[in-house]
Amino acid sequence: MNNVINYCKNFIKSSLDISVKDEDSKRCLSLSETCSFTSGAGEETSEQQQQQQQGPCSVSPPPALWTRDNSRSQSSFMGKDPDQEASASAGVGAGQTLPEKVRIVEVGPRDGLQNEKTIVPTEKKIHFIDMLSESGLPVIEATSFVSPKWVPQMADQVEVMKGICRKPGVSYPVLAPNLKGFQAAVSAGASEVAIFGAASELFSQKNINCSVDESLQRFDEVMKAAKEAGVPVRGYVSCVLGCPYEGKVAPEKVAHVAKRLYSMGCYEISLGDTIGVGTPGNMAEMLEAVSREVPVGALAVHCHDTYGQALANILVALQMGVSVVDSSVAGLGGCPYAQGAAGNVATEDVVYMLHGLGIQTGVDLSKLMDAGAFICRTLNRRTSSKVAQATCKL
Repeated sequence: MNNVINYCKNFIKSSLDISVKDEDSKRCLSLSETCSFTSGAGEETSEQQQQQQQGPCSVSPPPALWTRDNSRSQSSFMGKDPDQEASASAGVGAGQTLPEKVRIVEVGPRDGLQNEKTIVPTEKKIHFIDMLSESGLPVIEATSFVSPKWVPQMADQVEVMKGICRKPGVSYPVLAPNLKGFQAAVSAGASEVAIFGAASELFSQKNINCSVDESLQRFDEVMKAAKEAGVPVRGYVSCVLGCPYEGKVAPEKVAHVAKRLYSMGCYEISLGDTIGVGTPGNMAEMLEAVSREVPVGALAVHCHDTYGQALANILVALQMGVSVVDSSVAGLGGCPYAQGAAGNVATEDVVYMLHGLGIQTGVDLSKLMDAGAFICRTLNRRTSSKVAQATCKL
């Protein structure tokens, strides 16, 4: 029993850097009297053997969810494994070794704030982005160069880009869906842009007033201008696991759009579960289809948490070789054109899970939660991050 208590203490402490009392660990264990435990050598303890004799109620966490390599001991996931190789750059398969490092793309300042009813003052946005920069996030999507008529929350895009303190090593991409937006973004100092398409015809019509194929044709001129200017372009695909108007979306449709964007020159394709209806099962099915057309090393996932499936879906993506995850601090956001779409998965929750799996992110969770608390106070709303709620950060 002491080994189990120490294991729980080490796990909690390593994930959030807090101290845990023995009595708290015992209390946690008492909630599941039939919980099984496997020793670092992979041998069953006497308690586990006794529980198995008592009946089929013992529970043991699936190895693939607890270590980066199923052949390693449980202790390996507590920290970095020096000889652990990164996941393969091509090909996918559930149960594959988890990536050693994950790049998080923070979309809160853009995708998060664009769907909030409260319009955040420019100086607050700038301070918010600067706080995120200090947390160690490698990519922060700063704003969107779209018409203020359609997305009034992003009307101050030029002021934001000129006002933020750009930290070396951090990228600050912006959304630029057409040539006019691209030109304005570059003039404001943007060094990377993103374009977006949809896997659903009806969603494309509702969102940008054209068909999927027409939208992809429109991006040709953006891609040409970006290539001439030496500006990298990231591509988004919306509604990859479901559409508010069409319902289920065929994986082949997603693969088609992803392939077109990748062939046009997008260095990375972010696959978005825009309304958060996906489950681990159809996430795996969709990724299998897309990875036949686009290298898995060029894929990212962008999950909303409407049905509480986001972290599970992200974990499946990691197991299948994806190593880039979009998320939004405090779970901000949604989609103005997708009724019922809850916020993005909270960055705090993603970081907590990744660190618990021994996956490096370079992100300081405490500083990240400070940024989440700041923007929630500004918006006068409660955080959607379970980790922040558990640690009383609003």
